[in-house]
Amino acid sequence: MTAKSSAKFHLLTSTKIDFEHFKTRASLGKGPRHVVLQLKEYLDAQVHQPDFEDDSAVTALDKLLAKIIGRPQQWTLARQVLAQTGSGDIVYCCGEDAGLPLAFLALLKKDRPHLVMNVMCPERWRPRLLLKGLQLHRLVHTFMVNTVLKAETMRAMLKLPEARVLCLAEQTDRQFFYPAPGAGQKHRPLIASAGLEQRDYVTLAKALQDLDLDIKVCAVSPNATSKTRCRIPEPLPKNMEMRYFDWVELRDLYRSADITVISLIDNTYSAGLTVLMEAIACRRPVVITKTTGLATEMVNKGLVWGVQPDSPNQMKATVEYILDHPEEASARAEAAYKYFLENHTSEYHIEQIVRLLQRVANSVTVDSPMVAEAKAV
Repeated sequence: MTAKSSAKFHLLTSTKIDFEHFKTRASLGKGPRHVVLQLKEYLDAQVHQPDFEDDSAVTALDKLLAKIIGRPQQWTLARQVLAQTGSGDIVYCCGEDAGLPLAFLALLKKDRPHLVMNVMCPERWRPRLLLKGLQLHRLVHTFMVNTVLKAETMRAMLKLPEARVLCLAEQTDRQFFYPAPGAGQKHRPLIASAGLEQRDYVTLAKALQDLDLDIKVCAVSPNATSKTRCRIPEPLPKNMEMRYFDWVELRDLYRSADITVISLIDNTYSAGLTVLMEAIACRRPVVITKTTGLATEMVNKGLVWGVQPDSPNQMKATVEYILDHPEEASARAEAAYKYFLENHTSEYHIEQIVRLLQRVANSVTVDSPMVAEAKAV
């Protein structure tokens, strides 16, 4: 996979990432590689990140615009990126909180870069207002989303052709998450779970609290905020432990678990997919709440087990069935693992992005209808 082009590539993140820490930790086998860092190397790209601890360059206008979407530092960064880029540049925005400020300010610049934007929540009213109400979608060459439903939502909402909204494969790093025996001894079955976004640990606790097994939950999420929805039982059942696990501990939790259960609040955010990828990359059986998108797709393919939201009785019965049928559980985990290797590795994910950005770089050298439309804005 190469990325030779006369265009200059830029990567715009929604948060600040300590790439050196990721790189050092991955080199020691203590954590996964970071996708943005790999993209940077493939594309020889410049990375732009907001610094939420530095307000020195934030203006009153940045603070005012942040009431529309994002945070002031993201608007500050958007101004700085626009000042450094022009029509020969391709900017890949890793999320709408980073990309929409850039697209909004690009309205005021004639010699503007070409934007590719990853959108996580197209149904939110703020992205909808900016993209549809202000017609900012006309400044974005291609949108990327992580589920078929989101792609359909974007195309219908903005009346876009299929080629302008691409579904990007979920991913995890197979160099870090891979099958191996779990560490330590177990005295009874172990159920693993992880994450905080849109999680329903109340249902998980109700389902399994009376069974002769242990439940261990890695209660952490890099994207969690004070507004994150998460149902946590109070008090915890005696057989349930919730704490922080570092990357190596989390990997060993997956490997040691008889089942990984991803219990979700009913949502359209596509929560739980990172844990889903990590667990199947470790070739372990998975039970997941059937929510719209990839979770249900994987259930329908027969790769993981699915349960309805807020259904402790169904979750209990499913877990008991899997524990009672280890050969079937192993066969399904093996099928999911092979599917992961073909469709959801970080290498495949990066290849999708690189090919798209190369295609954008090639297409902007001619006045395609979409490029002409953007120039006219």
